[in-house]
Amino acid sequence: MTTSQLPARMLQKEHLPFYLFVFVLFAVGIVFGAVMVGALTLEQKQELARHLHFFIQTVNEGGGFDTSASFQQSLVMHLKWVVLIWVLGLSVIGLPLVFALDFLKGVLVGFSVGYMIGQYSWKGMLFALTSVVPQNLIVIPALVITSAAAASFSVQLVRNRVVGKQGQLLPAFGSYTGIALMMTVLLTGAALYEGFLSPVVMKWVTPMLLSL
Repeated sequence: MTTSQLPARMLQKEHLPFYLFVFVLFAVGIVFGAVMVGALTLEQKQELARHLHFFIQTVNEGGGFDTSASFQQSLVMHLKWVVLIWVLGLSVIGLPLVFALDFLKGVLVGFSVGYMIGQYSWKGMLFALTSVVPQNLIVIPALVITSAAAASFSVQLVRNRVVGKQGQLLPAFGSYTGIALMMTVLLTGAALYEGFLSPVVMKWVTPMLLSL
């Protein structure tokens, strides 16, 4: 299967339930993460507030950022998610862990955005829109697609084991791996934003937060 055929395979009607299920997992995780903010103790909120204030002050002063190192760290982190999902998708046993990772990612995003809004109100939402949301508009769809492909490949494993036609796995494996590689390209774009553009964009917002 060629690279040009991969998008068509990803959008096959039989895969839509996987996309829907994974997307719902992310959505539930985001809601759960936002709700978790309200469960923090006063001491935990104060500690997080100190760290966030220090981070905002650092961004505002334009110091403490190595753009190349930030890009590399973001890229490695994103690639770890994709590689882990890809590896877990190679077995039926690993599929529940794929779904757990999707839920966890949603929780992390929901908690981050929820805390910023809770701490700084609409200004916190503006800061979240510059520091958290942009890259996740790429990261979350990429992880959804990879996870749905993992679920599809795991189902294909079961089907081939039942039917006994192991030779059919090779095209499915090539498609699955090709999808994961395509998503790494998207995640590289997200890492580029986090490393080089995000600090610049956040600096436009930080003066408003420090004036509170």
